[in-house]
Amino acid sequence: MGTLLTISGSPHVHSSQSVRKIMYSVFYAMIPAMLVSFYFFGLDAVRVMAISVIACILVEYLIQRYVIKGDLTINDGSAIVTGVLLAFNVPTNLPTFIIIIGAVVAIGIAKMAFGGLGKNPFNPALVGRVFLLISFPVQMTSWPVIKPLFAALKTDAVSGATLLGFYKENFDKIATTQETVHDFISAGLPQYDELGTVVSHQVLNYQDLLLGQMGGSMGEVSAIALLLGAAFMFYKKVITWQIPVSYLASSLLFAFVFWLIDPELYLNPVYHLMAGGLMLGIFFMATDMVSSPMSAKGQIVYGIGCGVITMVIRFWGGYPEGVSFAILIMNAFAPLINTSFKPARFGVVKVTKA
Repeated sequence: MGTLLTISGSPHVHSSQSVRKIMYSVFYAMIPAMLVSFYFFGLDAVRVMAISVIACILVEYLIQRYVIKGDLTINDGSAIVTGVLLAFNVPTNLPTFIIIIGAVVAIGIAKMAFGGLGKNPFNPALVGRVFLLISFPVQMTSWPVIKPLFAALKTDAVSGATLLGFYKENFDKIATTQETVHDFISAGLPQYDELGTVVSHQVLNYQDLLLGQMGGSMGEVSAIALLLGAAFMFYKKVITWQIPVSYLASSLLFAFVFWLIDPELYLNPVYHLMAGGLMLGIFFMATDMVSSPMSAKGQIVYGIGCGVITMVIRFWGGYPEGVSFAILIMNAFAPLINTSFKPARFGVVKVTKA
């Protein structure tokens, strides 16, 4: 009779989904943005992506093989996804050794130190990105200019300002002069040579932001590519609507309110959506199953928190981009949110007083 009873951990409901299928679905969803970044940033983007993915896989293999000495899980695709997301969050001119350090921190510290996939409280790629940003601020904020892979673009400029970075640098100037934020944008974003001299200006419009013709990290290049990937993940039911919609709505509403208060000082909400890593964070990083809340209500609270914190950092923080910090902060609150929004236990009928 003892063989009729099997005791095991959750989950107890089986489906056709598996960790491997989910991870590779996320990887496939990132391919459009990956290809766009390869086109606009050239072989440098290919180099960063290859080094990041290989380093993440290798670090996870070495830790499992010689430290944990358990079953190898590098075939489940999670290390590949972390490698791609880490590459999406760094400049394409980043030195090789810094990319490897980011991979060691993302996999070794943020993931394997907690026991591996499913046990990490924070998104590994974001931990790696924030560690690099704090440790190597100059290299992590030196954005290369666009160098199309199939087009001969000859220019002496080697780096350029991002829209959010340029806005942050000139925020005080805009607030104390007669110039508006639109005057600065219409004048174009400066591009610098190796000596830091401005050699040209890039004028951005909504089409550039939508297609990806702008400086920044690999994961910021094209809103359309990211939306295609998000649509694929919704189709494959890898993510649900609660976190993306609540994150998107709260951040846009926050930006819209302040834009209405003073449109000459604050950026149009559309710029906030398509510039920087907001789209990448909404669909590919905040939705991480391990580090986000489990219940639908909890996910809505989590998404709202991410959106508000992102905009608070963008408006008044020391960094022009607040997505990474916002998601990591809300990752820390995820256990508390899970405790506050527990679903009813199976078989328990909730009785309400008349």
